[in-house]
Amino acid sequence: MIQRLNLYRLSIPFKLVFKHHSAERVETETAWVEAESNGLHAFGEGCPRKYVTGESLETVDAFFRRHCAALRQNVTSVDDLKLWMGVHREDIGKNPAAWCAIELAILELFALQQGMAVERLLSIEPPSSRFRYSAVIGDGPADKFRATVSQYSRTGFSDFKIKLSGDPERDQEKIRILEAQNIPDLRIRADANNLWKDAESATTHLTRLNCSFAGIEEPVTARQFDAMRRVAIETNCRIILDESFLGLKELPLIGKDPERWIINIRVSKMGGLLRSLEVVSGASQWCVPVIVGAQVGESSLLTRVAMTVAQAAGDALLGQEGAFGTHLLETDAADPPLMFGQAGILDAAPLRFAEKAGWGLSWRLPDKARQFMSSSDAFG
Repeated sequence: MIQRLNLYRLSIPFKLVFKHHSAERVETETAWVEAESNGLHAFGEGCPRKYVTGESLETVDAFFRRHCAALRQNVTSVDDLKLWMGVHREDIGKNPAAWCAIELAILELFALQQGMAVERLLSIEPPSSRFRYSAVIGDGPADKFRATVSQYSRTGFSDFKIKLSGDPERDQEKIRILEAQNIPDLRIRADANNLWKDAESATTHLTRLNCSFAGIEEPVTARQFDAMRRVAIETNCRIILDESFLGLKELPLIGKDPERWIINIRVSKMGGLLRSLEVVSGASQWCVPVIVGAQVGESSLLTRVAMTVAQAAGDALLGQEGAFGTHLLETDAADPPLMFGQAGILDAAPLRFAEKAGWGLSWRLPDKARQFMSSSDAFG
């Protein structure tokens, strides 16, 4: 059973500013949920983003207040949790980051109560393989971009995701800087974060860059699938759907030409682990490949959950983002943090998640990083 649910705001400064077309970030914007029962403490994380799902910490708090008492009283097993999700599917769809934080905390609590990894509750395998992460570089001045590329190159990265600015000269310079590194097997994805309003403007800019991108993410205003399809045809490049893909309902919109699309599955955006696994399964049925992405500022908790999603994707996985840990954050929620190393590799085998209960992580959050927002104690 769940004795108490607590909602916190997690505020951790970044070591550097991360910028793209839709936002500029200097610290985390994270919802942190704690589930308690008989001395056990379990945790979940969600990252609300107005420009992705329309959420904020305020909407997360409102969702939590609406549902925390009923969840505590009625959800006592994974089957109960799935049933509750089915009944509240529409509200979860409007508040995926809020639900993500709650779901992950409840799943870990049930796993801790049974002394097993979360995945064992779901009859799947905990992460045990090597995960290779992309270098993700925000928009910024050329000298800063060059220094970041050089650092990634020295570390052995070959897979890069760059944020486009919409300025042709500035974006061309980014391509030149990357190509000048002579990185073996260099692969570049471009993220436009919905820069352009129409396909013609997007295609004109992308063609001028003269780069064979491995994928172009969200080139036009979100959910303009016909315009994105036109960009895919005219640039001969797959379109990566992020803000435009929020769940299974979008699959029929791209299923007629799966060769033109890639889905970016971010656990917080999708609404937790169970819904992310649903999308992995659905994408496989429609023959659409995936990238397992991340929100800027995620802690090791969401990195841990995303590893499970990436492992489930198997051969359909084209790339993985995140695992920045204290490369980006001043501190992390986990000790030690989950973060990529040389060549972007994070090896799960030595972490032995299958032998540990819950998420298999130890927590070290300082009190000043966690600001109380709400508790189920106040709602019956």
